[in-house]
Amino acid sequence: MGTKVLTMLQPLWQGFPPVDPLAVSGSVSYSLAPRFESVRGARQFTRETLHRWDLEEVFDSVALVVSELVTNALRHAATTGAAGAYEPAPAPYEPPADPDALPARLHLMRWSSRLVCAVRDSSDASPEAGTADAGAESGRGLYLVDSFSDGWGWHPLAGAPHGKVVWAQFRLP
Repeated sequence: MGTKVLTMLQPLWQGFPPVDPLAVSGSVSYSLAPRFESVRGARQFTRETLHRWDLEEVFDSVALVVSELVTNALRHAATTGAAGAYEPAPAPYEPPADPDALPARLHLMRWSSRLVCAVRDSSDASPEAGTADAGAESGRGLYLVDSFSDGWGWHPLAGAPHGKVVWAQFRLP
């Protein structure tokens, strides 16, 4: 794992028991094309990674959180890419003002006692828990992230003019 990832996740360590960021026992990432199908791909990537790490028992909770974080990144910080245009509903897709914006990316990092899912996107906007009516299809994502993880947060992307990282942490059995 390079120093950029360590710098990017530095605020993550605040408020949790000390963990040596260099003692990571597994780290993988997945590039997210700017379209909704990327959410399915992120879940499959997560399933395969957790299987390789012998962590199948945490898949359901982790997959739900990954789905929510990736959906939010794609919905609120869409980027252009060769894979095609992303079209959120109901507003039409608008390319980012900064053509050098980094594409969205999922990172999974494992230590002996915890797993971190982090999603990078090009938006400067802070994630906000929405309010949803009983029949609404959206607005509950961050409540689910909070309920199914052992902690979550976000911070501006270090070393970049724009962007943020939203992360969730899971304690491992």
